Amino acid sequence: QTAKQVILQRLREAEREAQYEEYVEREGDLVHGTVHSVTPQSVTVGLGRAEAILPRNQQIPGEHFRVRDRIRTYVLEVRRSPRGPVIVVSRTHPHMLRRLLEMEVPEINQGLVEIKSIAREAGKRAKVAVAALREGVDPVGACVGMRGVRIQSIVRDLSDEKIDVIEWHPDTATFVAKALAPARVSGVYLSEELDRGKTAIVVVPEDQLSLAIGRAGVNARLGAKLTGWRIDIKSLPETAVESLMLLTTDSSFAEVAEEQAETVLQVEAILTKKEEGRPITPEEYQTLTSFVDKVQSEIESRRDARRQLELEKLAEVRASFPETAFEVELTDVELSTRVQNLLIEAGYKTAGQVLQKLGMDADAILGLSGIGPKAMIEIAETLNSYAYPEPVVEIEDVAEEEVVVEEVEGEPAAVLETEEAVEVEITTEAEAPAIEDEAEAEVEETIADAVEELAEKLGESIKVPELSEEEFAKDSAESKQRRKEQSRIMEFDPDIGEVVVRRRRKRDEDSWDKGDY
Repeated sequence: QTAKQVILQRLREAEREAQYEEYVEREGDLVHGTVHSVTPQSVTVGLGRAEAILPRNQQIPGEHFRVRDRIRTYVLEVRRSPRGPVIVVSRTHPHMLRRLLEMEVPEINQGLVEIKSIAREAGKRAKVAVAALREGVDPVGACVGMRGVRIQSIVRDLSDEKIDVIEWHPDTATFVAKALAPARVSGVYLSEELDRGKTAIVVVPEDQLSLAIGRAGVNARLGAKLTGWRIDIKSLPETAVESLMLLTTDSSFAEVAEEQAETVLQVEAILTKKEEGRPITPEEYQTLTSFVDKVQSEIESRRDARRQLELEKLAEVRASFPETAFEVELTDVELSTRVQNLLIEAGYKTAGQVLQKLGMDADAILGLSGIGPKAMIEIAETLNSYAYPEPVVEIEDVAEEEVVVEEVEGEPAAVLETEEAVEVEITTEAEAPAIEDEAEAEVEETIADAVEELAEKLGESIKVPELSEEEFAKDSAESKQRRKEQSRIMEFDPDIGEVVVRRRRKRDEDSWDKGDY
């Protein structure tokens, strides 16, 4: 009984290991399954010999399952456990939409269309950016299909989730404008700063503002996820008011204000008309758009110039201390406990971050609560006098490059050596058959001499009697008769009362088996 239990245990373990090996290779793929049970926390999905868990946070909001329902899920994670492999599946992961597109759109697998990025809020909306890898291919049309057949199949599979397919564009401003579809965009102005990161200011007509933001901000959030930029959406009249205030209050824009003096008057009249509630014509909207575009473009160009100066200053500051300072934790530096805690609470983790901030904007550290002039002196002296480890210089790459150069320079000599080697091999191959023939001839002569000597010796020691043809035939007949008589035996069989002839079998040479008949 114990042996049986051990064998069954080993079989169960082997089956669990086989299931784990099968599904760990399918991580990131789609699988079909049948709903086995439904609980408030999760849904158990049968995958044939194995079972998967669909947690509540991986289910599409508002989706309800019944037992025996056939569903398609995305294998999110496979891990071992004492009771067998735990397979966690999902229906909200963005890669599920990617796999569905790869299944429905053959152009993706053929390499004609590429999925650049996916942003998804399960159950609400999803945006997919696609690009054509070959001229003449419409990536959006390939994904949508004839009359929307392909995309509608995916929408039904995802419980009627809305999907926007957008053509990817290498120009960031154009891509951001397309990412906010179906809203129409008047202008996109990019701002990339070291502290605030990447921000895109998007100006839209007033009637498109709610559409650009979307219900509960879904469209704006998905556009930001899709592009990787923080998106700030403003209406056209609002941006026109801000631009007008900038020209009238900021002296640095005096030249721009003089150039746009006539346009400024028109814009003021249009804004006054709007405040009074009177309708604005399309031509007046076009005037607002061109005015905002000129002012925002000037702001963007100045911002880019300022950012370039900041990058140059950053390079100078980074060159003033070793790169290994970014690997030294603040806790390893001998600062006072109070100052150290204040810097860590402010978000500084390494000595390099503090040194960089001191070089770029020392007032930012001085403005921290609890940091005064004495603390600033302590920080600067301690960090500048700290013995940072020397950077590791990689010499292997240089050596490899030198070897490559030597090989290239010595290439002609190598070619000559190869030609000489070929000639030597050809000569050797031509001479080889002649040498082999001579060796075989010598061996044959030696064998022939040895055979003749042996024959002479045997002839002297053994004398074979010479027989005539009649004597030889007589001896052969007598030997056959003897063999025939030896193989037959005549015996009386008492059972039948007659004499019978039995044949014996010859097992070995000159030996008869008497017991085998």
